[in-house]
Amino acid sequence: MSVRATHLFGLIAAAGIGTGTIVSAPKDTSPSPRELTAHEWGTFTTVAGENGTAIDWLPLGGPSDLPCFVEHFQNKATIKIAPEYTGGPVIDYEKARSSLLGRVRMETPVLYFYGGQDTTLNVKVRFPHGLMTEWYPHANVNEMIIGPNTLKQNNPAATIEWSNVRLTPRATPNFPGGDGASHYYAARATEASPLSVGDQRERFLFYRGVADFDASISAAALQNGRVRIGKTGRDDVAGVILFERRGNTIGFRVLGTVHGDTTVDAPALDGSLPALRDQIASSLTAAGLWPREAAAMLETWRDSWFEEGTRVFYIVPSRAVDAILPLEIRPVPNNVKRVFVGRMEVITQTTESAVQRALATNDGATLARYARFLGPITDRLTAKMPSVSERDRVRSATNAALAAYLKKATLCE
Repeated sequence: MSVRATHLFGLIAAAGIGTGTIVSAPKDTSPSPRELTAHEWGTFTTVAGENGTAIDWLPLGGPSDLPCFVEHFQNKATIKIAPEYTGGPVIDYEKARSSLLGRVRMETPVLYFYGGQDTTLNVKVRFPHGLMTEWYPHANVNEMIIGPNTLKQNNPAATIEWSNVRLTPRATPNFPGGDGASHYYAARATEASPLSVGDQRERFLFYRGVADFDASISAAALQNGRVRIGKTGRDDVAGVILFERRGNTIGFRVLGTVHGDTTVDAPALDGSLPALRDQIASSLTAAGLWPREAAAMLETWRDSWFEEGTRVFYIVPSRAVDAILPLEIRPVPNNVKRVFVGRMEVITQTTESAVQRALATNDGATLARYARFLGPITDRLTAKMPSVSERDRVRSATNAALAAYLKKATLCE
């Protein structure tokens, strides 16, 4: 089925990036190759289960700050209305997750192109274990109709394809904007060639999706805040960092490359975000991004990556990226580099206790800090509750908190 949509996908738009002022790009200049070169970055977000492997959650949910010119997949079968809540339609977590239950949110891959002369490209990305949910410029998107257990079905025909992408390296940038701030624009702070598809212009090709596949790592929460981290495939995993934030304090431990299982103590909450950003930037450039690309990626995710909770960051092995998202570019570039960051949320005892207290006291501010991951956290809590009435109370409170969270969504006409 060919899907063409031009406005926001109901109330289950992409989550994960807030608003804020965009900082300037680093002064150092990325290479400007004369040969055709393609660079891509993106994020795979997952949630760890009790045994450490990625579990099902509702990866498509929460507010978005994407500009309204971004196109969205739209299928009303995925929208679950809970009319008992006031203030407009909301998603009931217990109902909605049955439609798009999966393990992975693929967030903001962007494809940059560099070269010394005007070029016309055809670009195609396959996504056999998922579906595309947002993109820009306009693309031909083919995927199955959304229904129960959509992400559990192999979808070999799922593709996004941009035809006749015109690269104009010497053109004066003239890109669309919109009302309000958006971290979407941060990805433009590179020296990539301006491009156009039809009359739509941009610095990059942008897309997002949801999927169901194994993460490259496992991360099991142990006693006293310790976390057991290991690789799940044959490839070693580089750039591994254990991060924790509680209120205004943060901490992180740099593990580097993980060759097998390793157990790590909880980080002391005495770190700084600038030091952490520098560490991640080093991992990104070591993996193949140029400095301005790494800076653009960090600026895009500067709020979401470092929000409340515990998580593991890592560089997804390149072989895994190519298997998950087979990429075809014609004519074939002289150089291609794809760098994806894995983000795995770890539900520690500290997180469970904080959410349980907040639910008991109706502490909306604390619940809001866990945002789109609140469902998996309360699932963990209710699994330990013998009382049906107590489980029902927690589920009701969870849905009410998610309703408040979803009211922040910006809907586009």
